[in-house]
This record gives sequence, C-alpha cells and structure tokens, in this order.
Amino acid sequence: MSGKAELTINFLVVGGGIAGLSCAIALRRVGHRVVVLEHYSDSDISKMSHGGIRLPPNVSKVLFHWGLERALRQVSITSSAMEIEIYETGELIGTHHWEEEVLRVTGGDFLFLHHAGLRQVLYDAAIAAGAEVRAGTTVVSVNGDGPRVTLSTGETLLADVIVGADGRSSIVQQAIVGNDVLDTVPYQSLFYNTTVPGALMRADPELAPLFEQPVETMFIWLGNNRSAVAFRMGGKDEFALHLWVPPRQKGLSDDDCWGGGLDLKEMRRQLGECEPRLLKMTKLAATPSRVQVKMVPPIKDWVDEHGRMVIIGEAAHPLPAGSLQGGAMAVEDAAVFARLFSHLRDREQISTFLHAFQDLREDRCASVVHTEQCNLYFQMMPAGPQQEQRDQEMRAKTAQGESVFGGGKASDQWEQLKELWGYDAEDEADDWWVKWGLLRERAKQRSLDMEAEMNIARLSCLGMRS
Repeated sequence: MSGKAELTINFLVVGGGIAGLSCAIALRRVGHRVVVLEHYSDSDISKMSHGGIRLPPNVSKVLFHWGLERALRQVSITSSAMEIEIYETGELIGTHHWEEEVLRVTGGDFLFLHHAGLRQVLYDAAIAAGAEVRAGTTVVSVNGDGPRVTLSTGETLLADVIVGADGRSSIVQQAIVGNDVLDTVPYQSLFYNTTVPGALMRADPELAPLFEQPVETMFIWLGNNRSAVAFRMGGKDEFALHLWVPPRQKGLSDDDCWGGGLDLKEMRRQLGECEPRLLKMTKLAATPSRVQVKMVPPIKDWVDEHGRMVIIGEAAHPLPAGSLQGGAMAVEDAAVFARLFSHLRDREQISTFLHAFQDLREDRCASVVHTEQCNLYFQMMPAGPQQEQRDQEMRAKTAQGESVFGGGKASDQWEQLKELWGYDAEDEADDWWVKWGLLRERAKQRSLDMEAEMNIARLSCLGMRS
C-alpha cells in the first residue's frame, strides 16, 4: 500500500543519528522534502566511541524492505546462537539457537555490526534518496508555531513539520514537554560500550574460542548487579563488549561520555568480581563510551500544542542504555511515521497524522521499554533465592540437552521475543489508514458534499424569490 504522497511538504529533522537518518530515508521514499540537522560535525562523529550494535529481525526486515540489505550485509554478520555464562565464574549454564521458524516468520535476521557502520549505511541511503544532511549545526530553539528552528548562527529555518530525533536529552522534547525528562530521573547503573581487536582475541588461547565459534554467537554473562554482552561484528575485525555495572563512588562524575577521554582503568575498576576472560577483554579494549542507565517513565505528550512538532526514537521513549531494541524502535518509528504521511492530501491532515503516530506507537514502545527493563534486571539480578532459581532452571535445561529458553520462566522471555520480532511497523500504519484514516476522510468529504448541497439549495431558493 506504499506510494508517493499526493501533497509533499517540508520536514526539518533535528538529530542525525539512527532515528533522524531513518526518518529522512522513510520520508524521502514517499516523496517529502527533508533537511536533517546534526549537532556534531562529521569529524566529531568519526572520533566518537560507539562500539557495537545488535539489530533484531523486526528492524532488519524494515531496512531490507528499504533496499538496504546488500549494504547491511557488507558491514554485518548474521547471528545464529547465544551462550549464557555466570559473570563471576564463567560457568556455561545454557545455550540457545535462534529458531528458524521465528526468523522466517519475522522476515528479518539478527545482525551484529558497528554503530558507525550502521550510521554510515543510513547516511549514504539518506543522501542517495535526496535528503539534505547538515552536520555541525547547533539548534538552540524550536517552535511549533511557524514551525521554525533557530540555529546558533542566528539563522531561522522554516518547515511544515519539525521532527525531534535528537536523543534522550532532546531540545524538541523539552519544547513539547516543558522540561528535560531524562534529567529528572536518577540513574540505576552505568553502561560501558567498547570493542576489542580481533587479532588480540585470536592471539589469546582463552579468548580465541569466543571469537572463532562454528556459528556466530552472542555471549551473555549474568552477574550480581552486573552483566556483560559480547559478540563478533561485521565490517571490522573486532569484538564488541557491553558492560552494565553499578555507579561509581560518590563524588565521582558518572556523566555520559561518547567522545573518548575515559580511562580504561576506570572501566576495569567497575568490573567487580568477574571471570578471567572478561578481565582480559577489558585490558585489550579500546577507549569506551559511558552512559547512565535510567528507567524513564512513559512520556505523555509526543506532539506539541500546535500539531506541528513531534518526537521520535529515544526522544519519545528512552530505553535503558545498551538495550537490544534501542536502534530498532527508532527505525520502526520512522517506518510508521512516513507510512502515515504517504497518505497526505491536504495540510489539515498533518496534526491528525502526528497524533495518529503517537497513538500507533505509544503502547508498542511502552511494552518494549518495559521488556528491556525486565531483561536488564534478569541479566543483573542480585544474588539471592530468585537468582538461584533462575540459574538452576537454566542448568537443568542444559543437563537435559534442551535450549536454555526451552521452558519455565526463561521460556516466557523467549515468547516475548517472538512477539517483539514479529511486529510489522508499516502494516500497523496501513491498518490505521484503512480502519480510521479513510473513514475520517470519507466523513469529511460527506460533510463537504452536504454543505455544498445546502448552499445550492439556498441559492435555488434565493433565485425563486427573485
């Protein structure tokens, strides 16, 4: 049901990350004009430590549909399995292979790649599609009454719609909500994201097996208030390492840091008691990035009072740092958003489509955020009876030769994954249009037809009197 919009309008997208570039691609696919405003310069972005990212099937299938499968395959690898270990000891307590039936139904694959590699694919696609991307552009204010964006240079840009895709501490979000939502929420833990050179991994007898599995595997370590995830990535000969650890000592700054400058010793000090392979990887790792992990409650308003500004991605529904679905939700948002605007016929629909976007995405995103919060708790469960039950259940499944997610509470999480991965973003937008959008358009047309008939009747009466 996709196609070009009858009426094409101008969009200003604030933020040139995954959400912003995906939005630009999707809007250009349906014919709209898009300018993306990115705060960081190209050189700044190239220096940042972004590490690895995991793309689950619900997002890879959207990107494949957009014609990006070949480009993604060139910079990623396809995952087939995962192993579960104990963080403190390295004990293997379970394995799981992705079910082919699940992957076939979802229409996507589980991909591992560098964050920078994904951004480059999206950037190239946005430019090829005709979007304008202005890097090194600082937005100082936005206003839906216009709508207009003011830059640090004093320049004012006008558009029909402003899209806030500028991350967790979003200037567009603050303009809509009235405050920095993220700033008011305390952080629970710290997330470190780094990479380890493949050559160094292969040179170590203990680390080499992690890097040279017969099938591409994601490794998950479950610890006492700590967790780790590691996986080989495509594009570069590197191994991704994600760490979730408690906050540092009082008096030390735990502010987010993406641009390097962190001391590797700091990250190692936060490891606590851990198995030897994790310690070795942190000694060989590149400079990490650090992000505070926050459990942000749902944001009530995604659309401004004028119906001309909207937030998407992390600006609308922040997930815990390092979440599997972080990038996926941003791409899903873009797909739904653009699909709605593919039906644009007149400007009166703009506000309706913005509010429809929130209605369509709100419950889905809230559910995913909750699932990711639960998953992180599952990985970092404090030592105690609940943790022991979790581990014993996994050990029992492994002893029986079954998948670690083959039954019990752990299998409930796998059922949730099936639901997550089976979601089709563009179908959701199409369903809304068929059920509600067309109905509203027909009701509006009937109202116009009735008004026209009444006007004709009035003119006829006036003619008879004269």
